[in-house]
Amino acid sequence: MLAVILSLRPYSDRAHIVHTYTRACGRMNYMVYGLGKKKSSGLYAPLSVVEMEVSTSGRAMESVKEAHLAYIPQRLATDMRRQTVALFIAEVLYRTLRHPMADEGLFDLIAATVRLLDSTEQPENVHLAFLVRLAEQLGFAISGEEHPELVGLPEGRKGRQEQLRGLCKYFAQHIDGWQDPLSMDVLTEVFAFGK
Repeated sequence: MLAVILSLRPYSDRAHIVHTYTRACGRMNYMVYGLGKKKSSGLYAPLSVVEMEVSTSGRAMESVKEAHLAYIPQRLATDMRRQTVALFIAEVLYRTLRHPMADEGLFDLIAATVRLLDSTEQPENVHLAFLVRLAEQLGFAISGEEHPELVGLPEGRKGRQEQLRGLCKYFAQHIDGWQDPLSMDVLTEVFAFGK
C-alpha cells in the first residue's frame, strides 16, 4: 500500500500511531511497533512516501508489518528549509484530510509536491503553490481574479508571509474547524533571513 506520512505519535512504550494518506484508501491510521529513533527517523518523517504492508490481525487498528521508502529524497532529509516546508504541508494535510476516502488525484498531487520540494532550488515557495492546488483539489479553487494576492509567485519574505496568512484565512472560510498550523511559526522563523 502506497502512503504519505502525515504524523507519527507515541502511543505507548512499544508502539506509535502513524497517520497516513494512502492512495488506495485515503486517510488511514496504523499502529507501528518496535520503533527506535534510528529506524523511525527517515522512514516515518513528515511527507515520506512509503510502501507499506499492513497486518489485519483483528485488532481495533491495523498495524504496519513492513515498510520501506517508495521515494528516496536526495535533499529533503538534510535541508532544514525543506524539512520545515514538509512539516507544514504534512500538518495541513493532517488537519484537513479526516476521512478514509480514496482520491488518487489528491494523492498524486501530494507525491508530486514531495518530489518538487526535494528537487527545486526555491523550497520557500512550495507550500504556497501547494495550498493553491490543494484548494482546487478539495473543491474550493481560488479565483485569480477575485484573489490575485493569493496566487502567483510572491515577492520576497514579506510577500510570502502575507500570502501564507491570506491562504490560511481562505482555508478557514471553506473548512469547518480550520486552525492555522502550529508549524507556521517555525516556517516563518526558518525563512526569516531570506530576501
